[in-house]
Amino acid sequence: MQESADRYVELIRAKTSTGALSPATAEVYARDVVTFVRLTGEEVVLDDLTGEDVDAVLLAFARKPDGRRAEPDGRLQSASSQARFRRSVSAFFKHAALAGWVQVDPMTSSTVTARERGGLPAQRRALTREQAQGLVGAARRLGTPGQEAAEPAAGQAVRRARRDQRTEMRDALIVLLLTAVGPRVSELVRANVEDFYTNDGVRYWRIFGKGGRTRDVPLPADVAEVLDGYLVRGRPATPEKALLLSWRGRRLARGDVQAVIDRVQRWVEADRRRSVTPHGLRHTTATHLLADAVDMDAVRRVLGHSDLATLGRYRDELPGELEVAMRSHPLLRPPGRGSGSAAAPPAPAAAASAAGSGAEAAAEPASGPEA
Repeated sequence: MQESADRYVELIRAKTSTGALSPATAEVYARDVVTFVRLTGEEVVLDDLTGEDVDAVLLAFARKPDGRRAEPDGRLQSASSQARFRRSVSAFFKHAALAGWVQVDPMTSSTVTARERGGLPAQRRALTREQAQGLVGAARRLGTPGQEAAEPAAGQAVRRARRDQRTEMRDALIVLLLTAVGPRVSELVRANVEDFYTNDGVRYWRIFGKGGRTRDVPLPADVAEVLDGYLVRGRPATPEKALLLSWRGRRLARGDVQAVIDRVQRWVEADRRRSVTPHGLRHTTATHLLADAVDMDAVRRVLGHSDLATLGRYRDELPGELEVAMRSHPLLRPPGRGSGSAAAPPAPAAAASAAGSGAEAAAEPASGPEA
């Protein structure tokens, strides 16, 4: 198992140099294959695996974190993570069959379905408006010069770092970018300083996404202000081109982003604080932009999806939104009254708009250089 997995991982990483695979996709394949070997056993003979053995590994993965972040309450892997893992394992065995490493692809006799493996219980991933605004407010305070010494929320102890190890402005920028723009965590940590530019007075972020696609997203004014402050006062002086650096001056790893969010959460009031992952903030962006009636295609472009149908996965229901929609029903308004009727309560506000008055710009197509 270990030898074949090592050869396969070497192969898929080599494909990134030819452009056949993006580095992010190769990283996912490699991580899943390493997890598969760990759950199967390094000394197991690859050609001895049967469909039942694969089923056992899929069930084990469903009940065990994949190393990125353990679930403290023992929840299962999400259905999307399980599906991704199965695709990675299928690609591995497809190559093994073509290369002659196995006589029969055991995936063809795997019978356990995703539904039988179980998934994450249906519940909210996106933060509510109040929770998102609490997190954004904490990030704003941390990102404001002179506010770094502010006390955290009641009951939260924070270890004070030396002045040369302080990362408050960087942490604030990370949370604001995740909440207002909703990038993938891999896109965030791959960002370089040169990816941010100004066009006609508007700050843009050129995001390098999946499949080699790029998109230019305008930043809300408040987020752009924190970005500029971080570049001037918060980023270590180093020739390193990465935007987000550790206090040692190295590019931040994707695994460090969760710790950053948790650290900023300590400054959020207890009644507005809720644990959230980087991907949960991506859900938050999509949910609140769509709930605020932002054009679906604009949201798709902000998030970097190629298909509108994909947005359904990133959108959670908000409390009371159906009641708001029916109270402001367009077919029941008195004649002569537009969609902006004062009698109709406003739809739930976008979490992104909490990051500043310029948040609506995130839904507009970039006027800068085309991706």
